[in-house]
Amino acid sequence: MSETKRHLERTLEDEAFAELEKRMKPRVIDDDDDIMCYRNDVIEEVAACIEQFTFAFGVDTVHSFAAFVRGMKR
Repeated sequence: MSETKRHLERTLEDEAFAELEKRMKPRVIDDDDDIMCYRNDVIEEVAACIEQFTFAFGVDTVHSFAAFVRGMKR
């Protein structure tokens, strides 16, 4: 196999790996107001569900968990 062909194959392989890496990277979400509003709504919903666990935990513990979760809002 000639040196040029070997170099060409390596280049095609590198391009394939680069494309795969590009596809595998997580997408970055901008801190858009709509996303933050949605995020905060979900956090509030989770906190409200946590507050319903008073049968499994003490009331103080449940309120502490809910306060912690609500503190995650932005």
